[in-house]
Amino acid sequence: MARVRFLGPESVTVPELDNRSVHPDEVVEVPDERFEGYVCQPSNWEAVEEPGRASAKKSAAKAPQKED
Repeated sequence: MARVRFLGPESVTVPELDNRSVHPDEVVEVPDERFEGYVCQPSNWEAVEEPGRASAKKSAAKAPQKED
């Protein structure tokens, strides 16, 4: 899941997120396939973690460490 930060001045209810109330400066997870629908509104949302980044970090963390 991707993550975005809400930049608005007042809390909003986001129907797409099960009518969740999102507060100013709050970071929320959004479906990867809907990420662009949020960040295309730069006065309301900013990207925190792009789609696929979290899974890439987790995969890297699970990789065995080589000892030299």
